[in-house]
Amino acid sequence: MATDDYPLYVHWYKTLSWILDCVERLPKKVRFSLATRITDLSLEVLELIIEAIYQKDRVDLLKKVNLNLEKLRVLFRLSFERRYLSIKQYEFISRLLNEAGKMTGGWIKQG
Repeated sequence: MATDDYPLYVHWYKTLSWILDCVERLPKKVRFSLATRITDLSLEVLELIIEAIYQKDRVDLLKKVNLNLEKLRVLFRLSFERRYLSIKQYEFISRLLNEAGKMTGGWIKQG
């Protein structure tokens, strides 16, 4: 069973790459607060997805993924409102987070 067989994993892996590039460009004054929190949550989402792939009872893990996605939505909105992100960047990450949320919800419904 390869992780690349799971659309959510593939999507999040690409999203994570964008997020990591993005937070590297945040102002130094927020690198150890906001940037670190975004990075940690994003990496945790990847870890939870991997754990879900290898467990039969994955609903609780996927609910944690959804919770972390919601936290990331708030942190990115805050970043946008504080003008650390452009409207284009904010719209882009919002779409990626929403897509990941839909994929996670679909996986939860599968059981």
